[in-house]
Amino acid sequence: MPDDVGGRRRNPPTGITPENEPPDPNWLYESEPAPESDRTQRSRAETWRVKPSREDHPAEDLVREEKPRAPEPPEQRDDEDEDPKDAPEARERRRRRRLLIAAIGGALLLIAAIGFGLYWFIELRWLESTDDAYTQADNTIIAPKVSGYISQLFVTDNQVVKAGQLLLRIDPRDYQAAVNQAQADVASAEANIRNIDAQITAQQAVVDQARADIAAAQANLTFSQQEYARYAELVRTGAGTVQRAQQAAADLREKTAALQHNQATLDQAVKQIGVLKTQRGVAEATLQHNRAALDQAKLNLSYTAITSPTGGAVGDRSARIGQYVQPSTQLMTIVPLGNRIYVVANFKETQIRRMFRGEAADITIDSFPGVHLKATVDSLAPGSGAQFALLPPENATGNFTKIVQRVPVKILFASDHPVMAQMRPGLSVIATVDTRTKPPDGAETLVPPNARPVGSGSSGQP
Repeated sequence: MPDDVGGRRRNPPTGITPENEPPDPNWLYESEPAPESDRTQRSRAETWRVKPSREDHPAEDLVREEKPRAPEPPEQRDDEDEDPKDAPEARERRRRRRLLIAAIGGALLLIAAIGFGLYWFIELRWLESTDDAYTQADNTIIAPKVSGYISQLFVTDNQVVKAGQLLLRIDPRDYQAAVNQAQADVASAEANIRNIDAQITAQQAVVDQARADIAAAQANLTFSQQEYARYAELVRTGAGTVQRAQQAAADLREKTAALQHNQATLDQAVKQIGVLKTQRGVAEATLQHNRAALDQAKLNLSYTAITSPTGGAVGDRSARIGQYVQPSTQLMTIVPLGNRIYVVANFKETQIRRMFRGEAADITIDSFPGVHLKATVDSLAPGSGAQFALLPPENATGNFTKIVQRVPVKILFASDHPVMAQMRPGLSVIATVDTRTKPPDGAETLVPPNARPVGSGSSGQP
């Protein structure tokens, strides 16, 4: 390397080097200025390399000892330190200021701790809160009871409906024909009953006629008996002939047989009336069956017109015009709105010790920040949520890990806040129950047996 690299000449090393040893290349940078403080210094090999002994390289050690050191920058001093008389007073003022700030901070922390302790003792320890809570509603699934093609659809998605409003209609022609056939069967059964009634009436006349024949035969028999008695006496006295007596005896036997025949005819006529009455009973049963079939046909015809059982809004609609549906096919869901929405809060089992029916609750909804709704505890579930799961836990086998269980608590809204019109089932809420508001008349956790279910007898308003 030339010695004038960089525009300046470098003096060769003045140190004496042993023979057959190259000069130290560090002499090229000995006259360079000190590097700037913000430039990253790279450590040289000499900083970590083992230093050879002086005996081996005496000249190199001499050269290194003669290297000049860069002057260190002077330390910056504060103005207060420049005056030796003011330095102690300034330090004392700073110390007092720090002590005063620490005392004020400690006092504020103590006041805050005491205030929070009083607030916890008076208010917080009575409040039980959970964010594992959601709004729910008693949704009604609309499904047909008869099969057929949907011919008319009167609602659309998210539409408000009232109780009794017509939602859709299934093609009624098949069911109308069934009604007509059932009506014809009923008319035929009624005509059959009328025919049997007429036969009974006619048979009653036959009975009367048989009784009249019996009366006539009885009279003829009485006359024959008298004739036979006279001729028998004449024959005994010799005044009459034997032939005439025999004729009178034969006539008596004929009249007796005629009377017995008429009596048998009367008995048959009477029994025929019983047979006709039995046939009338069968006809009446057939009529009842046909009438029941007619009622069922009319019901099936009425099922083709599906109406809303309650008020709310249409959701999850899958019904389409021309769609073939079968019984139990889910077509849409009617979702109640407004005050018929309630909250199900899953409190920990350690939070329900002082929770009873009728206690006041405060509800905050994530969708409406800053809004607090008043509510009332309606009831506590008869078991934890795990008891009603599809696969309840079985802790009698295997390893056991205790997990805090949660009990669903039903909470009803008690206010008509404007946000209730925007309330929807399934929203996340934070439920807080004030356990100080337990009703004085009793501590119940379940709905009493004579209580009216919520939503029964609804007016149909959404």
